[in-house]
Amino acid sequence: MSGQEFEHEPVMVAEVLGLLEPERGGLYLDGTLGGGGHAERILASGPDTSLIGLDQDADAVAAATRRLADFGDRVTIRAANFRHAAELLQEDIDVGLDGALLDLGVSSHQIDTTARGFSFRRGTPLNMRMGGTTGGWRTAADLLNTAHEEELGRIFRDYGEERRWRGMSREIARRRRREPLSTADDLMAAASVVYRGPLTPRDKARLFQAVRIAVNDELEALREGLHEIAQLLKAGGRLVVISYHSLEDRIVKEAFREWSRECVCPPELPVCRCRGRSLGRRLTRKPVRPSPAEVEVNPRARSARLRAWERS
Repeated sequence: MSGQEFEHEPVMVAEVLGLLEPERGGLYLDGTLGGGGHAERILASGPDTSLIGLDQDADAVAAATRRLADFGDRVTIRAANFRHAAELLQEDIDVGLDGALLDLGVSSHQIDTTARGFSFRRGTPLNMRMGGTTGGWRTAADLLNTAHEEELGRIFRDYGEERRWRGMSREIARRRRREPLSTADDLMAAASVVYRGPLTPRDKARLFQAVRIAVNDELEALREGLHEIAQLLKAGGRLVVISYHSLEDRIVKEAFREWSRECVCPPELPVCRCRGRSLGRRLTRKPVRPSPAEVEVNPRARSARLRAWERS
């Protein structure tokens, strides 16, 4: 794979840089390194800026390593999931991070590489593992073919916000008794029966989102990662998160809101027994959306929502 083959246009670069202010210098974390687009701009902002990049995708690590090579020892790259940031980086960080970024989107490279299984094009294998085509964790096919019918229903209901979740779980369970599901065609065929006709691109995206979230434990990873990264920020350090659907955005919104409250005790407690002070402040009250000009150039940025928070 050449460096040019890992295509992923970084989203909302100007907004990210405006909130992180990496020109101040210091140490920054890119917890979803991808091809290194955001990281390159952060590092290019000033000679006193350094960066640690994490990504669980081996293709991304290889591409970013090549792209950022000219920055020398100002950049450190590791193959890892950001949910383990504190444990992974405790030896690399002396006084805390000056900023951190999470761009939670699936990269164009992942979507466009058939073997990765992130698209619903015909013949696409049901893989969907963020870490790559190999690994010890279950594929989308493993999940669909072995999960209890009740678990499948919960996945489509909670992660895809699918109204036909009962029908989807029943139809998949019925089909796999005859023959295991192995490609996107198999999942779409099951859905077509439940929908009683052709699916819209939005329907397909919602179903694939549900399965992908379950395969990669994405929402729990986000909750854990936000907590870990917040602990690594120094006073004045900023965390910027770009999400792409309401489930992710809700988790980020609620975390930032709770961290910014003076008291988080239940209302029925007569005396405050929590920390009694806010951990920081929200820099964005509402999610920042990409400009129409950016969406026109990069349609995959359309659903992006950016939120930012600063530690006290």
